[in-house]
Amino acid sequence: MADVFAPIDVAGRSLANRIVMAPMTRSRAHGRGATATDLMATYYSQRASAGLIVTEGIQPSPVGQGYPDTPGLHSPEQVSAWRKVTDAVHDQGGVIFAQLMHTGRISHPSLLPSDLHPVAPSSVAAKGQVFTHQGPMDYVIPHALDANGIARTVTDFADAARNAIAAGFDGVEIHGANGYLIHQFLAPNTNQRTDSWGGDTAGRVRFALEVAEAVAEAIGGHRTGFRVSPANPYNDIAEHDSADTQATYTALVTRLGELNLAYLHMVEGGNRELTAHLRKLWPFTFILNPLTHPQPTGPDALTAVQDGTADMIAFGALFLANPDLPARLAAKGPYNTPDPATFYGGDHRGYTDYPHL
Repeated sequence: MADVFAPIDVAGRSLANRIVMAPMTRSRAHGRGATATDLMATYYSQRASAGLIVTEGIQPSPVGQGYPDTPGLHSPEQVSAWRKVTDAVHDQGGVIFAQLMHTGRISHPSLLPSDLHPVAPSSVAAKGQVFTHQGPMDYVIPHALDANGIARTVTDFADAARNAIAAGFDGVEIHGANGYLIHQFLAPNTNQRTDSWGGDTAGRVRFALEVAEAVAEAIGGHRTGFRVSPANPYNDIAEHDSADTQATYTALVTRLGELNLAYLHMVEGGNRELTAHLRKLWPFTFILNPLTHPQPTGPDALTAVQDGTADMIAFGALFLANPDLPARLAAKGPYNTPDPATFYGGDHRGYTDYPHL
């Protein structure tokens, strides 16, 4: 039985425990040009007792932004600003990966420079609305990426990964989940292409694989993680066909495993059999963000490490509200209660003022 609080080797790096701080958008990159701030350095360093911190989604290019006040890693100013964060985490003995997140069609022109428009594999608008500085607005029909646009986007991911290492990050996590651009290529309702980037399973997984290959080549597979969320309907994704979903993610995970990546991070969609299947396919560290909806992932999730379902467990809201979460889990509580009113945007309140034990 694995000990949640024992060190674990991940791609040659020893992590202090098997507890992961999951990536969580907080919309507090109030620095000029979508840069990280001193407050963000405090926030992440407070949580450095995690075995691994995965940052909020960071756009690899200006067109990859999908929410107000989210940070980037595509300019020298952004690289310099992130160095404050990574230094602060390392000073506390922590390990931190940058999550690279291109939101694709989950965006709005008002969030982008005036010459840009949201992009996607196909010109299919998402149902629903996106929050902007002007309030909620309907999603727009995105521009379908052509072959040159796809190639530029792959390069953007690789360049952002290099920038992450220059900024002091220990590695990057490629966000292929939750209805964002890479997931949009994987899902049949958002990828309606008939060329080699769509049509069948091999076509739909191609973009994800090329991004992973480019990033691994740029910074090393040992510094690269990948996140998936099979059958997660978030952001108007439809992966209802369980056979197709299993085939898609079997193909993807098998090929990703050939790249010697640091880890696979799975957001569970309610099918524990699929979780077990992908866990068995994956040859390296397997991180699980278990399905506990409507409740946040809680202490009971640690049993998934103890019984071998996963190597590490990712906590979101519970880590947001408990900066010393590993110590609280070891002590079996007590736990601060997350305040949803302060999840997105704002100042230090609900961000860096949650008390330690």
